Order: sequence, then C-alpha cells, then structure tokens
Amino acid sequence: MGKEVYLFAANVIVWVGIGCYVAFLAVSQKRLTKRLKRLEVLHDE
Repeated sequence: MGKEVYLFAANVIVWVGIGCYVAFLAVSQKRLTKRLKRLEVLHDE
C-alpha cells in the first residue's frame, strides 16, 4: 500500500475521533443543562 493510503486512513481516524469528541461534548452539555434547570426549579420552591 502506498503512503497515500496510510495518510487517508490517519485522516479518517482523526476526523472520526473529533466527531466522537464533539458528540460527547454535546451530550454532556445537554445533561448539564437539564441538571441546571432542575436545580433552578428546586431553588425557586
């Protein structure tokens, strides 16, 4: 296999990793937003 194949594979792996990390951050953000709303409701009562 040529060097281009390895370069392409490495590029794909990096972008998949970045995509997974962004998805993880989005899920974490959604979870934190829900928790914050629950805390605000509890504080108002």
